[in-house]
Amino acid sequence: MSRKKKTYEEVIKESPVTYDLYANMIDDGNRYEVAGGVLELMSPSPTTTHQMLIYKMVSGLEASCGNEFIILLSPIDVILSDTEVRQTDIVMIHRSRMAIISDRGINGSPDLVVEIMSEHSRRRDKIQKRIAYAKYGVTEYWLVDLSNFTLEQYVLDGDRYELVEVYAEDETIDSPTVPCASFSMNGLVQSLPVHPSMLD
Repeated sequence: MSRKKKTYEEVIKESPVTYDLYANMIDDGNRYEVAGGVLELMSPSPTTTHQMLIYKMVSGLEASCGNEFIILLSPIDVILSDTEVRQTDIVMIHRSRMAIISDRGINGSPDLVVEIMSEHSRRRDKIQKRIAYAKYGVTEYWLVDLSNFTLEQYVLDGDRYELVEVYAEDETIDSPTVPCASFSMNGLVQSLPVHPSMLD
């Protein structure tokens, strides 16, 4: 017998909120994450610049890394634990670890996570997600800042991230986790179909 689906209002009263509760919510058209057992409503829909940049980044990564890594983009559930379920912009998983990929999402820590920050998601991406991804062993974390088109590269050192580099303009990304990656922020920005200054 199938379980009755619950509304957002019903689920947020649960403590802790688990993946099972989250996965069996009534689809109300919104996107949610589970952060430490708490259901959180995500930011408004991404901007066109955000979406185009993800597309260009994934296309480039697929061309250079597709033989070694599985590359997935949002929306996708990254199930770090029963009470920690994150929606990421891009995830990369080495093909030797494909067993963590299932129909429901990613069951465990990807090798690399990329988040594109916006004014609405800055605190969540820079603080909350960075702490969660480090806690659950995501080897490398990239934060792309749309306000200045930079990429902050965090690499796991024990159970914390070390900020290794901030890439801008024509500097080529150098990743210990994904050595096949080869692009610059200028290269990405210049490949956008409309110049970012012309977009709202």
